[in-house]
Amino acid sequence: MFNILSLVFRYFFIIIIYLFIFAIIRLIYLDIKGVATLKSARSYLKLIVMKEYLPFQVNDMYAVNKSITIGRKQGNDIVINDPYMSSEHLKITVSGKRFMLTDLGSSNGTYINGERIDGEVELKNNDRIRLGQLEFLFVTK
Repeated sequence: MFNILSLVFRYFFIIIIYLFIFAIIRLIYLDIKGVATLKSARSYLKLIVMKEYLPFQVNDMYAVNKSITIGRKQGNDIVINDPYMSSEHLKITVSGKRFMLTDLGSSNGTYINGERIDGEVELKNNDRIRLGQLEFLFVTK
C-alpha cells in the first residue's frame, strides 16, 4: 500500500513540476511576443510609474500607430480603470509624422513635462505625459 501511494505522489509531483515549467515558458514567450510587437511600432507610450503600487491593471507599453483615446470608459482604445482619470481623458491624433495630444476636458487634467495643458499640444520624443496616477514616456522613432 505504501509503495502504491508513494508512486502516485511521485508522479503527481513530476506533473506539477512540468506544469510549472510550461507556465514559465509560456510567460516568457508572451513577454517576448509583446516586446516584438512594440518594436515594430513607430511610436509608443511607456509606463514610467511602478505599476506594482497601483490598485488597478495597466500595461507597460501601448503602441501609438494611429489616433487613440485613453480613459476609463470601455469605448476608448486604451481603457485604464484609474479612479483619477476621466471616462474620456485624452486623445492622441496622428497626422503624418506629427503627434497631437488633446485633453478631452478631464477633471484632473493632463500634464506634459509637468505643465498642465489646455487644448491641443504637439508631442515630441521623450515627452512625459501624466494623467491620473500614471505617467508615460512618449517615444517615437
